[in-house]
Amino acid sequence: MPQQHSCSFCGKTPLSKNEIGITKKLYGAKPRNFFCIECLARHLEISTQDVLDTIEDYKAEGCKMFE
Repeated sequence: MPQQHSCSFCGKTPLSKNEIGITKKLYGAKPRNFFCIECLARHLEISTQDVLDTIEDYKAEGCKMFE
């Protein structure tokens, strides 16, 4: 069974594959903290839509973290 990650800020569990993928993409393969989309946006001071758009861009590029 894969490990379930939770958001380091709000505690949301489990995080989606996209939330885990974007955290790893931005912070490296073994990040200290994982973030839900809302907390990641707040942390980066961008909109949640910006995070979602970035995920879609990575998917369109064929990034395997988002298959």
